[in-house]
Amino acid sequence: MRFLMLNWRDPKNPLAGGAERVTEAYLRGLMERGHEVAWFANAFDGAPEEEEIDGLQVARGGGKFTSWRAARRWVRKQEKFDLIIDQHHGLPWYAPWWGRTRCVAYIHEVLGPIWDSFYPWPVSTFGRWQERWTHWAYRRTHFWTASSFTRDQLKKHGVRQISIIPYGVDTQALEHLDEKPLKEPLRLVAVSRLAPNKRVDHALQAVDSLRGQGVDTRLVIVGSGSEEGMLRALAEQLGLVECVEFTGAIDEEEKNRRLREAHFLVHTSVREGWGLNVIEANAMGTPACVYPVPGLVESTWHDRTGLVTETESARSLARALHRALEQPDDYQRHRHEALDRARGMHWDRVLPQACDQLEAWARE
Repeated sequence: MRFLMLNWRDPKNPLAGGAERVTEAYLRGLMERGHEVAWFANAFDGAPEEEEIDGLQVARGGGKFTSWRAARRWVRKQEKFDLIIDQHHGLPWYAPWWGRTRCVAYIHEVLGPIWDSFYPWPVSTFGRWQERWTHWAYRRTHFWTASSFTRDQLKKHGVRQISIIPYGVDTQALEHLDEKPLKEPLRLVAVSRLAPNKRVDHALQAVDSLRGQGVDTRLVIVGSGSEEGMLRALAEQLGLVECVEFTGAIDEEEKNRRLREAHFLVHTSVREGWGLNVIEANAMGTPACVYPVPGLVESTWHDRTGLVTETESARSLARALHRALEQPDDYQRHRHEALDRARGMHWDRVLPQACDQLEAWARE
């Protein structure tokens, strides 16, 4: 069978992130079963219109608001696909109206408040409105997500058919936990695109609060993005230059080493589709301390695989971490449960179910 994924970014896009890694895993799973797959994405500077990435056909065209038209033109020149996957990131591809074949919609998160992180009023208000309108317009299209919260939001917006297919991770879980007593210096790591909606500045403020209480705390920030300059300036302003490290983008081996060394992954995002790096940290025997927001409350089981703060504030984050230091036995229990959960979320375990479902939709 032939499958087409429509997604705004492809694996080589400089802004590609967790959504693209998950998307590629699904497509390669289909390829391993002998299916033909293609990926259409937005164009970006320096990228060819078409290329093959390790056997995966990638085509590009258009920008944020025009790529759906470029995709329509490209599809009309191709042999008919059995299934088109219309992946939403705030904006859709409108494939049910031009795809001429079966379509499903794939969504990680309903952006909602994330519009406010990137755009001022009235653009943010319009973004929220068009997102709700899009879901209503797609109400007869079958949606697929990994998040029960996203499923519930879609239902509120009128969508009738929604399937939950779990994410997986590439990270191979440790066979045995290392010795890692919870003691000072408290080692924290944030793994994130440095963008407004990720609120990495809250992690810096939490470190400042902990150090103000006499807790020797270190923070490693892994990732790059538009907020890096602001975050570096804030670290300097707070007097944290000696205890905060910015690594920029690093390879998987180095990222896993950083996750393994940390006592906690801290995650302060406005909203996540899931929070894959939480499970990646768990695979390295490291619990997460996260904000109580959609996605993160699903990837982190409070007081089992990590901690969920009481509120979305740096003060609450610092309080949760300080309390954890006072309960080192609980920390070791969290590590064991986190590792056990991560073992069950490797792609080897979850990909067969996803591919079975995609094949079933293509045959309908």
